[in-house]
Amino acid sequence: MTPEIAETYTNPVLNADWSDPDVVRVGDDFYLTASSFGRAPGLPLLHSRDLVNWSLVGHALPRLEPAQAYATPHQDRGVWAPSLRHHAGRFWIFWGDPDHGIFQVNAPDIRGPWTAPHLVKAGKGLIDPCPLWDEETGEAYLAHAWARSRSGIKNRLTGHRMRPDGTGLLDEGKVIVDADHLPGWFTLEGPKLYRHDGWFWILAPAGSVETGWQGAFRSRGFFGPYDEKVVLEQKDTDVNGPHQGGWVRTASGEDWFLHFQDRGAYGRVVHLQPMTWGTGGTSRSSEAESGGGWPVLGDDGAPVAEHARPALPPQPPAAPATDDDFPGGRFGRQWSWAANPRDGWATQHSGDGLRLACVRSADAHDLREQPNVLTQRLPGDPAVIEVELRLDGEEPGARAGLAVLGDAYRWIGLERGADGTVELVHRFAESVAKAERDADRPRPAPEGRVRLRIEAGPGARCRFSYDLGDGPRPSGQVFAATPWGWVGALLGLFALAPAGQGQAGAATFTRFRIGPL
Repeated sequence: MTPEIAETYTNPVLNADWSDPDVVRVGDDFYLTASSFGRAPGLPLLHSRDLVNWSLVGHALPRLEPAQAYATPHQDRGVWAPSLRHHAGRFWIFWGDPDHGIFQVNAPDIRGPWTAPHLVKAGKGLIDPCPLWDEETGEAYLAHAWARSRSGIKNRLTGHRMRPDGTGLLDEGKVIVDADHLPGWFTLEGPKLYRHDGWFWILAPAGSVETGWQGAFRSRGFFGPYDEKVVLEQKDTDVNGPHQGGWVRTASGEDWFLHFQDRGAYGRVVHLQPMTWGTGGTSRSSEAESGGGWPVLGDDGAPVAEHARPALPPQPPAAPATDDDFPGGRFGRQWSWAANPRDGWATQHSGDGLRLACVRSADAHDLREQPNVLTQRLPGDPAVIEVELRLDGEEPGARAGLAVLGDAYRWIGLERGADGTVELVHRFAESVAKAERDADRPRPAPEGRVRLRIEAGPGARCRFSYDLGDGPRPSGQVFAATPWGWVGALLGLFALAPAGQGQAGAATFTRFRIGPL
């Protein structure tokens, strides 16, 4: 029996950390990408036919460049706020790396093959780039924001003429919006460029991730001057600081806007807002009152919690995959390494199960420093996370486990002792600490096997437990997950060993599951 499709949808439509989303329609298909910061592969690619149900179909960036800069985890660097466009029969993604500059990749199909990253403009603090190909004139443009932490500049948008092939810029750039001159505006960033009704449009957030608003800017010429309106803000809703996103129009002419909301340990979840054109929005400039046709987002500028679905063919419920049986030792698209991967971290084989090498590390006392942690997003709804683990590494100090990673972290798993026995261990590190402590006393694990479990309740409060074959048992105190740099908390699987010579064995994970709490 075909499941009944509801006439409405409920926000968020992506209830996990899909930060800084941008969206494009090609034919009857919608595609979305998001920030991936220092994880690899990066630039996730999601697909939908109805803007509500999304599936993860791949990644556009196998490794970050320059490669050596991302040999260790950096959750505050890497791929910031990408823009996704379709032009001249190709998909294009531009992003800013705040330490290196503006990059782009492109492909004939969303599933690739994608080109190697191309550096469009080198520089510090260049973030949130967005291209625009003006179909009316044949001109190409690019706008970007600034990261004060690298450049000393913020709260302004810079525009450039761009080569039509997207390989470089044709001028030194000009400030096209200086929000220091707009009363009450601060931290303007994340511009998305569009052409509509004879105007150049910039949709961009300001006011900070936690408490800000969405602005719309329009001008008859790309380089300005621009008028502005606030077109989406929290008002009396529960959606704090409705932030960066993208506008998309369906084939029938409906307009929709996808944006994120910061939810702390859950990261930046994605909301879908209806969009119309009128005179709505809250003006912060008397000059913005002239003319009509401003975008109206949500319910007259307030985010909607529930709304009639887009007028698109009904689709069965879908969401990015989470569960994994690791067939042949391979892991699914939902997983990313904490940094650029190296050969030998995972081994393919004939059966099921993820076989991770116990990678030797001099810093094995701090999981936040380990590149060989395989991660996926913490679900935004209360959930139960489970996985089976077998520790095969014979090296004293070899360990493996299931972690909740953030500025503070906790993990539970197995460790080989100096006498060759295996123990169930449960450890944590506070955000300011550089070494782990026991969260509970170690317990013998004579078979070297365990089923691990995390109950992630409301507020990302995590209760850890284990089953050594004699039934589930709780372990330690409740752990309140925290964000990790610019991302939400991550789930992680890892295997480590002390520094030394030669192979240190492996650990095998099987039947990874995430279900409702």
